[in-house]
Order: sequence, then C-alpha cells, then structure tokens
Amino acid sequence: MEQSFVQDIPASHSPASRKSLSRCRRINRMLSNESVPPAFSRSNSQASMDSTSMEDFWCEVESIKESREDGSEEAMLLEFKPADEGELEAEWLQDVGLSTLISGAEEEDGQALLSTLTRTQAAAVQKRYNTYTQTLRKKNKHTVRDVRDIFGTSDSSPTFETVPVSPVSSNGIQLPGQKPVWKSVSSKSCLDCGTDKGSPSITEELSYDVSFSESITVLLKTQEWPKNQRFKKEDSALPKFIVRKSRFGLTEVGDLSPEDMKKIRYLSLIELTAFYDALGVELKRNRLERVRGRENGLFGVPLTVLLENDQKKVPGTKVPLIFQKLLLKLEETGLETEGILRVPGSASRVKNLHQELEAKFYEDTFDWDQVRNNDAAGLLKMFIRELPSPLFTVEYLPAFITLVEKISKIKLQLQALHLLIMLMPEANRDTAKAFLQFLKKVVANEGKNKMNLWNVSMIVAPNLFIYKGKRANQQEMQAAATTAHIVRLLIRYQDILWTVPSFLISQVRKMNEAAMNNSKRQLMFDKGVRKLLRRKTMERERPERPESDIPEGVIRVYAPLHSKVSMAIQLNSQTKAKDILARFHCENSHGSSQNMRGQIQSLHEIGGNIGQHCLDPDAFMLDVYHANPQAEWVIKPKAS
Repeated sequence: MEQSFVQDIPASHSPASRKSLSRCRRINRMLSNESVPPAFSRSNSQASMDSTSMEDFWCEVESIKESREDGSEEAMLLEFKPADEGELEAEWLQDVGLSTLISGAEEEDGQALLSTLTRTQAAAVQKRYNTYTQTLRKKNKHTVRDVRDIFGTSDSSPTFETVPVSPVSSNGIQLPGQKPVWKSVSSKSCLDCGTDKGSPSITEELSYDVSFSESITVLLKTQEWPKNQRFKKEDSALPKFIVRKSRFGLTEVGDLSPEDMKKIRYLSLIELTAFYDALGVELKRNRLERVRGRENGLFGVPLTVLLENDQKKVPGTKVPLIFQKLLLKLEETGLETEGILRVPGSASRVKNLHQELEAKFYEDTFDWDQVRNNDAAGLLKMFIRELPSPLFTVEYLPAFITLVEKISKIKLQLQALHLLIMLMPEANRDTAKAFLQFLKKVVANEGKNKMNLWNVSMIVAPNLFIYKGKRANQQEMQAAATTAHIVRLLIRYQDILWTVPSFLISQVRKMNEAAMNNSKRQLMFDKGVRKLLRRKTMERERPERPESDIPEGVIRVYAPLHSKVSMAIQLNSQTKAKDILARFHCENSHGSSQNMRGQIQSLHEIGGNIGQHCLDPDAFMLDVYHANPQAEWVIKPKAS
C-alpha cells in the first residue's frame, strides 16, 4: 500500500509582516527560555548550540508555516513506496548501471563497469548482490548467479581488513593486465573521527588521486560516534581545504560529455556506498514513487519541464530562466541590502508579483523595476520551496542528513557531500550551482548586508530541506542545526564540490577502454566479418600503411574557428594546455573568425577512452596524451 506525504506549496507570506515579526519574537523567547513546544522540539545537536544562533532558522520556519497555512496554492503530492525485502538492493544495482546482474544478460556496459571497480567498491557491490540473491532464494523466484561467478572470489563474504592501492602508471591510469595490490593496514592507523578543530591557521590538502573509500581504514567495532555534536557558527570554525592539482589538472562537472557524466553517476553511487560502508554508516534513500506537479507555468513546475520550455525560447539553457532573472535582479540591486533573504517582503506584494509573473514572464512584458529587493528574495525562496521535488532530490535527502549526524570529521563530511553532488540530476545540479554562487556573493557583502555565512545558512536551510509537509515537520525541524551546517558546507566549499574527482575520471577511462576491447573481440568473432576478411585476403595484396603519420609525442590540434585550422605540436614534459592555446592565439591574432572573438577558447580531448573532455589550462599535455593516445585535440569555446 502506498504512503503519501503532502507538500503544501506556499504562495507568499500571507500574514502581515508585523504578525511575522511578532511570532519570531515569540519563538526567540521560547528559545531563550528553552521551553520549545513539541512541534518545535529540538535535537541534541541543536540543544548543544547557542540558542540565539538559531533565531534566523526558527523565524524562517515560522514564516514558511504561515505561508503554508494560507492555502492559496495547490498542494503538491509526493508519493513514497514502501520497500519489499530485496527491492532496495535490486534498485541499487539498477541505479549503478548493473542491471545485468539482475537480468543475467551479458551486457557490455555492466561488464566494463565491474572491471574498473576498486576493492572497496567491489565489496559494496558484492554486499548488495549477496542480499539480493539471498532474498530471491528465500522467495524461490528463480535461480540466480553465484556472487563468486561475478567477482571470482572463493568466499562470498567481503573482507575489509585491507585498504587497496591500485597499480598506477605515471599518467594516472591503472596499468593494463595488472591486478590490484593490497597493502595491509594496522587497526592502530584508523582515522581520527573526533570533531574538527579548524582555525584560520590550519589548511588541509585534498587529493583526488585515490578513491575516498580506499583511503579510509576500518573503524574499530567498539568505537562510537560522538552523539552531541557542537556546531560552531563562526566562519573560522571551518578548516580551509586546498585541492592539489594532478598533472591532469582539475575537471569541472560541465567539462565532460553527458555519456561520461552518466558513468560518473554510476561510479559515484558505488563509491558513496563503499565510503559509508567503510565508516560503518548506513546509506539511506527514499523510494519516490511519483511526483505530482504542475505541467506549465513558473512556480511548482518540475525543473526538467521548465527547462524544456525555456530551451525552446533560449537554446542551451541549463538553469530555468525565471530563476536566472531573480538571481540577476538580486545581484544587481540587492546584495548590499541589509537583511537580504532574512527580512521578509510584503506578503500582498509578493503574492501579486507571483501572479503577474505567471501571466507575463514569457511574454517579456513583466516590469522588473517594480520589484523590491526583499520581495525578489521572497520570490526566490518561494521558487525553491515550490519545486515538486526538492532541489537536492527526495531520494538522497536522508543521505545528506546522515553525513552530518553520523560523520563528525568535516573532511569526511565534505567527501560524502562531494559524491552526493556528483549523483544529482543535471538540472538540479546546475540550478543548485547557480543558487550557491549567488549565496556566496551575499556572504561576500556581509559588511553591508549584515548576513554572514551562518545567517545565510540558517535562512536557506528550511527552504531546501523542509519539504514533506505537516506529517514530517517535527522530524525535519529537529534537524535544524544539521541542515544549516550542510548549507554552510555547500556555500563555503562549492568550488571543490563542483569538480569531478580524478579517480572517477580514471575509472571512466578504464570503463570506456574495457567496453571498446569487448566490442573488438565481439567483432572479430562475428561470422560475417570473418567471411569478409577471408574474401579480402584473396584479393591482390596491398602495401601496408602505417597506423599514423604523426610521430610519438606529437599531436595535431584542430581549431575550426581560427584562420589556421590545424597545427602539429611537439609535446614535452612541461607543455601545458594553456601553452597550446597561447600558440594558436599568437598565430591567429589577426585572422580569427569574427564569431569567436570574446569567447573563452579551451582545448578539448575528444574520443579514444573519453567522450569529450574540456581540459584544465594547467593540464600537462604529455601526461594526457599518454593516458589517451587515440584522442583528437580540438580548440573551441567552452560550454557555458
């Protein structure tokens, strides 16, 4: 039987602003007296915080509650399906691209994916497959493949006593034909899971060369997580992280082709599961059955539907146009407004603006000059709250909460958050990125708008994470400090979170290589092809042509928009992508195509063991060339 949760979609702040402020004062008095009613009962993590630091959160919650009580908007229905035994594992296998393990079919993608997994990732897959097969055997549905047939192990129980180190060549790719080497790790070298004591003078270095799950040693069974976490609201409480660039440079989410990003999502879910397994934390997911939303309009419409409509108007749009316009309005006039995002706009004005936008936005007749900054901020938050499915997705919201409640070390929280961002659908991820970039600008103007990182996080958190409606309000409100801390991490470390870890790109390369090798083997055994080859050998002999007329270490770079469209370039160990771009710019400074002027040109790696990869200007080209010698190299504008 299906279980439903109703999300009341707020139209505006229906009570007058004075009423909202008086309720906020009442909430503040309750917080100061520690006499919070059951509907607003707080968790241990919240109770450990200074009560005055929670005022912004509870005022925003009260404002949202009032807007929901207004009832002027049609309620959105989120329907969840309870999980039968074994169904969660079956869905997980499908979500990571391993449906072949369920169907029994010998699909190339599934086999290629399995061949690239690290030890900890394989253990995570093995664990879920074991549970799935055991459930099927109990139900006597059908014969299933033995896990040993898939992983080639003599024992179906995964072993977690070692941390794997894959043999890697100088170009960062695992050497073909070599098996992983496992280095034993003493239990004394377990990671310290105590609360971070970050300060401005402490800087931690992050490396993407090794998977996160491989870098974690097994926690002792007797070790417990700290129960009462204490979140410090000062910005200095967060450590400073720096990412060490490999010789391949850094890769942003939009730098890879959609096909390769799909594989990144498969691998990210496997890695996230392995990461949580290594930490002894359960990875929980909601099973969303159906989302009922509006099919047209601006507010309360699924992101994918909005983008389909917007792309008809502006091709290539990745963030809804109404969301872009609200952000632009606030960036142009509202960043220095005191209390922006926190001080509510006029309820009646916001409601009228909402209705007028729905009617006039796509006709380009809406007058944006009439919109006040606080009203624009109210519309922005309303847009986020009214999404039929939360911006950070219903499915993985429990995982977001868990990463703070169960993982106390900020570096590990950041790694889990990084993988969750990689899992987000493209529309959600692009919209979230635009929103977080705006929030970063708000914080940067703290001196004038009086909104620091913690204030902004407290205001934004309930708009992002309170979504299910009245039946879940109490549970979600108990996670107040948790959700605010998540938003704080998202804002502070967003430049890190939107880069693709290099170990995942290496796995995608190996996955593509394995798929190509499987295709070649299949082609060679095809009877029709063999007959054709036999017939060709009977024809007159032809002189063999060299595979390539380009010497080793020399690449031919194509630049269709330049007057000189190609150039052979000898690489050395210090040649970077930006050096090649500079050389083309120098050679074509007076004859480039008119439509490329003003555009940012980038060097792209296309084909071979990658779909398409926009290279970091600091990437060392000889290393990239050795990793993918069959690629083509093209200079063209970077996708926006």
